[in-house]
Amino acid sequence: MPVRSIRTKHNNRKQSSSDMEIINTIGRRKTSIARVYMKPGKGQIKVNERELNDFFKSEIHQTIVKQALTLAKLEGTYDVTVSVEGGGSKGQAEAIRLGIARAVVNTNAEIKPVLRKEGLLTRDSRMVERKKPGRRKARRRFQFSKR
Repeated sequence: MPVRSIRTKHNNRKQSSSDMEIINTIGRRKTSIARVYMKPGKGQIKVNERELNDFFKSEIHQTIVKQALTLAKLEGTYDVTVSVEGGGSKGQAEAIRLGIARAVVNTNAEIKPVLRKEGLLTRDSRMVERKKPGRRKARRRFQFSKR
């Protein structure tokens, strides 16, 4: 494969053919944003420069992150590097899951129906409703006092 030089508007460095194999996708959930970089490798998953087990202590969150790779039967074939920010641990795990699912579809489009059926390619658009004036929370009213 010949080496192509690409200049983007953000950087002027030349990219080699090995850089072109990295798949870059984004996943969002609530206020979390995850940037996912996937390349062929040994199945190592790193989140914010840390191992998956160190970043997500909960087994449930680790399973959520690996769900797309498990369904596509691609565990151990791709190295995944993730940069995630915002939100809580559950929102971050689900944002990473969406990003990995999109990256898997970029590698093999035949897997798309399987992931779509499980709902892994749909961005969950639910957000926290804002607090309204004159209310205790978004919809909860202050306790009514008759006297």
